Amino acid sequence: MTLCLVAAAGNVPADPVARVALFLACVLVAAKLGGELAVRARQPAVLGELVAGIALGNVAFLGIDFLEAMKRDPVLDVLGGVGALILLFEVGLESTIGQMLRVGASAFLVATVGVIAPFALGFGVSRWLLPDASPYADAFIGATLCATSVGITARVFKDADLLHTVEARIVLGAAVIDDVLGLLVLAVVTATASAADLGQHLSALEVTLGAGKATGFLVGATILGVVLSPHLFRFAFRLRARGALLAAGLSLCFVLAWLSAVVGLSPIVGAFAAGLVLEDAHFRDFKARGEAGLTELLDPVSQFLVPIFFVLMGARTDLRALAHSGILGLTVALTVAAIVGKQVCGLAVVDKGVDRVFVGLAMIPRGEVGLVVAGIGQGIRVHGEPMIDAATFSAVVIMVVVTTVATPPLLKWRSS
Repeated sequence: MTLCLVAAAGNVPADPVARVALFLACVLVAAKLGGELAVRARQPAVLGELVAGIALGNVAFLGIDFLEAMKRDPVLDVLGGVGALILLFEVGLESTIGQMLRVGASAFLVATVGVIAPFALGFGVSRWLLPDASPYADAFIGATLCATSVGITARVFKDADLLHTVEARIVLGAAVIDDVLGLLVLAVVTATASAADLGQHLSALEVTLGAGKATGFLVGATILGVVLSPHLFRFAFRLRARGALLAAGLSLCFVLAWLSAVVGLSPIVGAFAAGLVLEDAHFRDFKARGEAGLTELLDPVSQFLVPIFFVLMGARTDLRALAHSGILGLTVALTVAAIVGKQVCGLAVVDKGVDRVFVGLAMIPRGEVGLVVAGIGQGIRVHGEPMIDAATFSAVVIMVVVTTVATPPLLKWRSS
């Protein structure tokens, strides 16, 4: 953080490479300092990275040209976008298709209700408090409330030695399906908004077909990945050059992300699908000859690119917007809707003897996926205007922070 303020006292370098290098140094230092403080406070490091970005972004409004330029730099924006792809690839890697098929009725119902209820509540809150917003903006705000951060919840379970419980199995299975359904909702909302920007209005049938296309792509990409990945990794295993496993994994991620964009969906859908199809069996030969697995190899790449995304998301959060009673009310209402929506999904558990309140509490944190969705909303325009403006984006980010911070102590309270 100090590095950024020192740099701000000087001029932004004219050389584009030097400018980006200085921006990257500031972003990475801020991210790691924020992450360290969060870990010491027994919070996820990602939360510290986000808060560090919020701090930088709200120093920038004092008129420090360096920080303002950093927030809007197009190269950093692209790197942050690639970081979002890596992030969703990692989320997919945490799960497998087999795990999704084994989660059972309770997990599936929890996930389904855990998408429908928050989406409906988010849409209603936006319609109520943002009467001038378009229905597309309302739908996008609803979409930001759908996903559950499986990584944050899993960490809390592990710290509390609860991974063996029935509740943990239901929640982790539901969180994976939750992400899939949330991405499908995102795909439909994005397609509808993009059509509106071109002056087209999709009928109910066209929206249904769009949902079918999104589902078809996810299923097709998964099947394609299942069929091709064994051949890809067998070929990579024969290569003697270092880094073949990492190159193969990232290539699959980026190709499916590109295909996702080709068919009109967000690239993060393809990146998630790429992670979902990969299992330890694909890396068995590499591990047998003493090499690290894909998750371990991906970690340095993730540690470089993903913090850029979170710091930029935080930097674009304007805390001044919260001084307006309307935006402050929106922030509170969205946070309440986010919590209530996931509590409702706990009621969908059909297994006997399961703590439904605990399940609902564990589904609360929105974390990284909610931020990715909100960031996409800022980049989509409807009739020339951003679908989610800066003030609304700030309200969504604060909602993500609150739900992420609140979940660990709530779970510890319920399990004690």
